[in-house]
Amino acid sequence: MVRQWRSALLSVLALLAALLAAVPAAAQAAPERSPHAAGTQITLNGTKGGRTFDGIGAISGGGGNSRLLSDYPPAQRAQILDYLFKPGYGADLQLLKLEIGGDANSTDGSEPSIEHTKGQINCDAGYEFQLAEQAEARNPHLKLYGLAWAAPGWINGGFWSTDTIDYLISWLGCAKQHGLTISYLGGWNERGHDADWYVQLRSALDAAGYRSVQIVADDSGWSVADDMAADPAFNDAVSVIGAHYPCAGGDGGSADTCSSTDTAKNNGKPLWASENGSQDMDSGAPALVRSIVRGYVDAKMTAYLNWPLVAAIYPNLPYATVGLATAGSPWSGHYTIGENTWATAQFTQFAQPGWTFVDSASGYLGGAESNGSYVSLKSPDGTDWSTVLETTTATTAQTASIHVEGGLSAGTVHVWATDVDHPSAATDFVHTADLTPTGGTYALTLQPGWVYTLTTTTGQGKGTATAPADHALALPYSDSYDSDATATEARYLSDMQGSFEVRPCAAGRSGQCVQQVTPVKPIEWQDDSDAFTLGGDPTWSDYTVKTDVDLQQAGTVELIGRAGTQQRPQSHQAAYELRISDTGSWSIARSSTAGTLTTLASGSRAALGLNSWHTLGLGFSGDTITATADGATLGTATDSAYHRGQIGFGTAGYQTDQFDNLSVTANPPGDIGGVLKGRQSGLCADVTGASRAAGTAVELWDCNGGGNQHWTATPAGQLTVYDDSTCLTPAGGATADGTAVQIAPCTGSAAQKWTVEDDGSVVNGASGTCLDATGQATAPGTALELWGCNGGPNQLWDRGDTTALLRGRQSGRCVDVPALRQDDGTQPALWDCNGGANQLWTSTATNQLTVYGTKCLGTVGGATADGTGVEIRTCSGTATQQWRVRSDGTVQNVGSGTCLEVTGGATANSSPLEISGCTGATNQEWDRA
Repeated sequence: MVRQWRSALLSVLALLAALLAAVPAAAQAAPERSPHAAGTQITLNGTKGGRTFDGIGAISGGGGNSRLLSDYPPAQRAQILDYLFKPGYGADLQLLKLEIGGDANSTDGSEPSIEHTKGQINCDAGYEFQLAEQAEARNPHLKLYGLAWAAPGWINGGFWSTDTIDYLISWLGCAKQHGLTISYLGGWNERGHDADWYVQLRSALDAAGYRSVQIVADDSGWSVADDMAADPAFNDAVSVIGAHYPCAGGDGGSADTCSSTDTAKNNGKPLWASENGSQDMDSGAPALVRSIVRGYVDAKMTAYLNWPLVAAIYPNLPYATVGLATAGSPWSGHYTIGENTWATAQFTQFAQPGWTFVDSASGYLGGAESNGSYVSLKSPDGTDWSTVLETTTATTAQTASIHVEGGLSAGTVHVWATDVDHPSAATDFVHTADLTPTGGTYALTLQPGWVYTLTTTTGQGKGTATAPADHALALPYSDSYDSDATATEARYLSDMQGSFEVRPCAAGRSGQCVQQVTPVKPIEWQDDSDAFTLGGDPTWSDYTVKTDVDLQQAGTVELIGRAGTQQRPQSHQAAYELRISDTGSWSIARSSTAGTLTTLASGSRAALGLNSWHTLGLGFSGDTITATADGATLGTATDSAYHRGQIGFGTAGYQTDQFDNLSVTANPPGDIGGVLKGRQSGLCADVTGASRAAGTAVELWDCNGGGNQHWTATPAGQLTVYDDSTCLTPAGGATADGTAVQIAPCTGSAAQKWTVEDDGSVVNGASGTCLDATGQATAPGTALELWGCNGGPNQLWDRGDTTALLRGRQSGRCVDVPALRQDDGTQPALWDCNGGANQLWTSTATNQLTVYGTKCLGTVGGATADGTGVEIRTCSGTATQQWRVRSDGTVQNVGSGTCLEVTGGATANSSPLEISGCTGATNQEWDRA
């Protein structure tokens, strides 16, 4: 009896020791996290099985998101690619989907076609084949997948046509020419399917020698499985059923649960999440993990492809931090490897395509979604195994024990873990323990917010390369393109629509030029726009950009400057443009993120004509914009909307014009005017009573666009109002916290110097303190003062109009004008956020919320009672068309004092909106996302 008791005690002690050894160091150091939840018992039996694992990968394309990789210095480009594809180093991707370019924007740019004009094929167009070559060099087992978002405009009969099939087969031929084998091919991204077209595609692939290429359908949703079940020929043509964003929340959603359909699961073909993700490279890691694990547990999906591979795009474009990594500064070589990379590695470094899921050892921890989930896989020979456990929805620590039987290895098991809730190199992809089983059972303590992998495999690793520091692209900058090869893309140019390639110069000029080579409107995936390309540093401010142009057809060319934020579609580009036609008509225009184009100055000069070279220039110094042609000034304009941004050029339509000798030179800084609109209050810094008397206080008041609210930042560092002789000044020149601010004659003193920082703070030169709304108050009449800079919302100021979505915190849906209507009286409602023109709301310097550039949000009939609905109407300046957009999420109507809310707290699409007394309820909270 004593011997039995002693043996039992030793077993308990051994189990406790194993539990302690299994807890990651970071978790052991934090016992205060909370008591354990109930444990989970998992039996992993090698005689059991499930579906075959097809791999985890990512998508280069949809669109332009890998563009800047090819311009990175070779050393840093190699490091980035190692982190993405090299086995045992980083994400170790097993699948790579490539966009089949179509000369049209497919999210963040336009990817070039291999065939701009029918019959003229260039297999070296773009960068996708070169990327695939470098990826395969690192992982020869990588499988490639091609998919089209757009297609060249010469195709006859629309996308679902024989011409498109011929185009796809030509693309496969180009891939073969690059030594690449394409394993999978899709149809038209997120545009449904034409069953007969897929049957025709299968036949054409077989006839062209591509029997091994498997067709994926339909890169949209699961309804394709229903049509496959009803159409045997369609079913036979398709090898993989692929759906996009099949987890909760859809595009960029939470992915707490995932779903497919019984019809899809019963088909017998592999089910893939053929596009998922759309998540920030760090904060999106928990959802990425859930999508993979719960994608199998809930929906039996056997492959996951993250959109995108990398955000190798300029930071002013949409989705600039989305992917596995970011690489938006090719001149510096700086890049950042995201938490998504290490979350992916927790799967890819421990199981290979061809392994088998074990259904009986996959599920939810403790049987509940809130605890997390797990999935197990075994090797083809039935010995090695890996189990991935995620606790991203858990709030307390818990235990899991895995009992191994049925021929699987019961030797030492290695534990790797990543704290996806708190991205840090110290807790990213850490080998935390090696476990020895007790009676074939391994035990582990799981902390909330982590992903753990238990494995019998070895060979895992974590890359050590580091990126150089980021820095701006220095001025002056120039490019003659003469060193570039024909039909390539010029350095640092990123096409937004159409395709700009290096070609021999025309019109009697020797050397190389950049030409817009898309001759007709493409078959588009998202909305149309002018053909244009962007380049250079988004932080450039005061400069002159020049380029030579040769108009080869009648029409208009564009020279672009201070190109900043772009919303979808690409026509929603904040920038200034010089637009000039072959007839000599010209204009200086401001384009906005709402898609509006406002003429600031215009005129006419001698005709430029066709097939002759002219030099255009667009210069900026503060708020002054100067346009030139052939060295002569065309005109000037004054505008304070944009203070910095990239350069670019393009055509109004799809003319095949040429550009040469790009140059960007610095200009001296100039005056920059604008309001000081408090982000916390939605009110503007206002000289009380519009007085001009020295000593007049500066307070918060509703923004009205008056001269007493217009503050000019001068090159000397002053903030002037009315004229250049009246300055914002701390009372008595004092520097102490709490000193009120007022106006006074400009003296040039340090106390009258201010720095308007990029983050929105306004710093005093004498005290180093910040302009602050007293006591964080938000009411009209609140005094402004100096206070120590703390980054608080009452110290952050916008200098002009701001455009963004209004996303409901409760619903996750956006304020949307139904069906893109622009009629007066149309009533906005909730709808899934899509970034369209009907969802972009501009908070103006006169307290309006505008959409489409000319329509204001207001109350129906100008009423002010609780429950009154809201509508859009031509802006009239009435108080019920004015709104205080505050950082706490409230949007308060000036005329009524009430708040914008979703009627009844509803969250569904088409839920109506109204005004009601401000209560702080979640249906009154909005994010400017």
